[in-house]
Amino acid sequence: MLIFNYLLVVQKKNNMRFEKLLFIIFGLLLSFSSLKAERISNDNGSIVVEFLFENPTDSINNVEASVYVLKGGGVSCKWSKSSVALSDTFAQGFTEGIPFNVIIYNSTGDSLFIERKVEAESASELLNSLMTPLTDLLWGVLSWDPFAAIGLYDPVVRNDEGIALLKPNGDSVTRGVPFIVVWLFIGAIFFTLYFKFINFTGIRETFRLLRGKYGDDMEKGAEGEMSHFQALATSLSATIGLGNIAGVAVAISTGGPGATFWMILAGLFGMTSKFTECILGVKYRVVKDGVVSGGPMYYMSRGISGYLGKGLAFIFALLCVGGSFGGGNMFQSNQAFDQAKNMIPELSGNGFYFGLVMAALVGFVIVGGIKSIAKVTDKIVPLMAIGYVLAALVIIGINIEHTPSAISQILEGAFNGDALKGGVLGVMVVGIQRASFSNEAGVGSAAIAHSAVKTNYAASEGFVAMVGPFVDTVIVCLMTSLVLIFTGYADGESGATGAKLTSMAFESVFSWYGWVLLVAILLFSFSTMISWSYYGLKAWQYVFGDSKFSSTLYKLLFLLFVVVGASSSLGTVMDFSDLMILAMAVPNILALYILLPKVKEELNKYWAKVSALK
Repeated sequence: MLIFNYLLVVQKKNNMRFEKLLFIIFGLLLSFSSLKAERISNDNGSIVVEFLFENPTDSINNVEASVYVLKGGGVSCKWSKSSVALSDTFAQGFTEGIPFNVIIYNSTGDSLFIERKVEAESASELLNSLMTPLTDLLWGVLSWDPFAAIGLYDPVVRNDEGIALLKPNGDSVTRGVPFIVVWLFIGAIFFTLYFKFINFTGIRETFRLLRGKYGDDMEKGAEGEMSHFQALATSLSATIGLGNIAGVAVAISTGGPGATFWMILAGLFGMTSKFTECILGVKYRVVKDGVVSGGPMYYMSRGISGYLGKGLAFIFALLCVGGSFGGGNMFQSNQAFDQAKNMIPELSGNGFYFGLVMAALVGFVIVGGIKSIAKVTDKIVPLMAIGYVLAALVIIGINIEHTPSAISQILEGAFNGDALKGGVLGVMVVGIQRASFSNEAGVGSAAIAHSAVKTNYAASEGFVAMVGPFVDTVIVCLMTSLVLIFTGYADGESGATGAKLTSMAFESVFSWYGWVLLVAILLFSFSTMISWSYYGLKAWQYVFGDSKFSSTLYKLLFLLFVVVGASSSLGTVMDFSDLMILAMAVPNILALYILLPKVKEELNKYWAKVSALK
């Protein structure tokens, strides 16, 4: 491509003198590369261009295209990729197998539309091109903005003067309220009101249960495979992950410090969603030969009669299996390796071996089932959570003089959002979205782990489970936010985002803190993988049966995806599986609404027992 551009410049400078030589060389280049060239003009011939495009490697999303204007100077190019500026005649990053386009305008207002598609060739390109339309479709459903659809507000982001902000390619910058965020947050508020703010009034009961106050008086002869604390630790190990580090950094850099306020608020309301789903998980669980199977697919199929319940359960189970391979697996090993090679450059190119080591560690734990997983998580979760919080507190303590400014930034940003960030609505959506995606309250995944608890009273586990969103969002996510704000990295001016931004904030105080963050990321990703392997296994068994062959096959596939995630760039394959986790909330929240009276019955039964013990 660079040779090509050089030859085109030579032709332009020397008029037509070198044209024959140029196209002889051009023909030779075409015979040895994937480069394609076409001379194209608009209807009236006012714009004539040489359009070049190629797929230079077998990596995904790296199609390149270039426009060389032969006639109709002073043009601008509006590429379908919004990150490419109007002044750029060269663009890259298009997806193989997916059409891309450019509209070329000249100074007189004439235009030329060009659309092309570069065929996918390698296996990874073919898979990526197949998954891209599915991912776009699923995200289109989950991100649909119901409020903008009925005209409640204009989703176009404007500056303080009311002028619409534009992306580099000239499209308007928009900020909406995704349907999935509305679905989760409205559900959380409704459940909180329905149970009369049990997320606040029930905290004392939570700690009584975790301390084992009732003991055999309430749990004697109970079925189950682990204690209240182990169930909580297993659930937390699945939610406390890279989203607490990388996801929060993205939220703060996108929505500003004010997103922290809305993130905390959503976490507090999310406690009731988890309370509700985990009570149902225990109530409708199935115990076979001492092995517990529970979760949304069971309370849907057993609690909701007819095809509706069975249909919701089947959809949920399929989504859960897909999510376990993606967000609960490949994403974790992929990001863990990225951080590892950032700290240890010698690891670059060795993702396969890194993945093998991770797979071996994960396999060593999951082969023993939920009891083995619980024995690991009840030790690793407190260690990693407390360690990360202490590290963050050290950073905050060193910058303690910034406390008034930090509080001001959070409150000011929450209620007087910068227009460039979408105003108050934009900041609110970013914060709520981050909390919902991080603690998974309403998604239903935690109910699978909590259903394995030893208890005779389903409501007891609801009280324990609701601590999860508090620890995940109100404590761990908050720590990441405060580190970014206190160190001055919340302004978005560093140019970094995700785990890189968090790492820069930590390293700004102590250069070696990057190693502390690496350890945290490795522990977070490992614990998330072992817990999600259990979630995915139970969903898999619901669909395909719980035979030894079926269970072993799932575990082998799960370990294979650990290696694939660390050694590959999967693009939309990983995006699609991540979205499947969010999509789990659609059937789950619907089932929670239907089964709320059953939750109330279990809660009344529990309070009656507690009263009898006093």
